[in-house]
Amino acid sequence: MIEERASVVAVEGDFAWVEAERASGCSGCASRGSCGTSALAGVMGRRRARVKALNRVGAQPGEQVVIGLQELALVRGTLAVYLVPLVGLFAGGLVGEAISRLPGSAGSGELAAVLGAGLGLWAGLAWARGWMRRRAGDAGMLPVILRRA
Repeated sequence: MIEERASVVAVEGDFAWVEAERASGCSGCASRGSCGTSALAGVMGRRRARVKALNRVGAQPGEQVVIGLQELALVRGTLAVYLVPLVGLFAGGLVGEAISRLPGSAGSGELAAVLGAGLGLWAGLAWARGWMRRRAGDAGMLPVILRRA
């Protein structure tokens, strides 16, 4: 389970809205002085991410808590949000290219590939958005408040 410290900002029934500071991991890296990620994190400043978490410990607003997320939920979410649209992009490009090579098709192969890639990316993003909406209430995809910090 992946754990992170957070602050409870609101409570709604069995759920709580918590805020965790977004970290780039630079504080533990020996190369942070010469890294672009560290410089970008310094420019962007520290942002806080607000997420809905299952409140099994009865935490109240203002309390510091430790939230956890199952590794499998993180992997599934990452694959849905990043990999599916990318596969759609490449598949759409290949389909567009193949269509442009059919006998009787009058058009640029590159234009068909670009249009196909755009449509494939759009389809992948639409699928990922729908998948995330369907999983929004799934307890296995939500972070859980594990304990008070």
